[in-house]
Amino acid sequence: MSLADILDPLQQPLVTVLDTPVGWTEVLGFGSGALCVWLVARQHLANWPIGIANNLLFILLFTQSGLYADAGLQIVFITLAAYGWWTWTHGGGPGSPDLPVRNTGRTEWVRLCAAGVLGTAGLTVLLDHATDSTVPFWDALTTALSLAATYGQCRKLVESWWLWIAADVVYIPLYAYKELYLTSLLYAGFLALCLVGLRNWKRDLQVPQRELAEVAG
Repeated sequence: MSLADILDPLQQPLVTVLDTPVGWTEVLGFGSGALCVWLVARQHLANWPIGIANNLLFILLFTQSGLYADAGLQIVFITLAAYGWWTWTHGGGPGSPDLPVRNTGRTEWVRLCAAGVLGTAGLTVLLDHATDSTVPFWDALTTALSLAATYGQCRKLVESWWLWIAADVVYIPLYAYKELYLTSLLYAGFLALCLVGLRNWKRDLQVPQRELAEVAG
């Protein structure tokens, strides 16, 4: 039995949304993706293995839809998930194994912005000339934003949620344009969960500050 035989059932239509067949890959990606973001908002460690499963499903889905940068991005996400899994459990330093929530530093912002601009430009050229992508710039932009957001998530940077929000605002119409309506709906849900995550992480960021103020007082 070949890999194609194993994966074929995942690609079979399950339901029809707006006259467009939706397969198991998109449905499972919908469920695992929503669960992953909900767990991240709650800073639950299980978000990392759930996220890796979601990435594997999206590799199949995006390759079928011609979103090659997004498909390749999932491989990077898997690598970052392993890194994030480790930093969340070992990144707090001596005496504090859990990584604390914090703000993004000025130097980190400069590096993230520079990498985002260069990454978007480079990927746009690559997708435009090396693939049959019909949306090279938007595919590249969302890829760059997602990578920056995932790095920030790995380091528990509060502002990573703003990067996810920006990416989701583009993803929602992009996936609808590609007739991935369920995935577009999923990213609308992601957008709502990002707002919850932003609120929760801001609250956790303020707790140590209040505790320091009480000690000083």
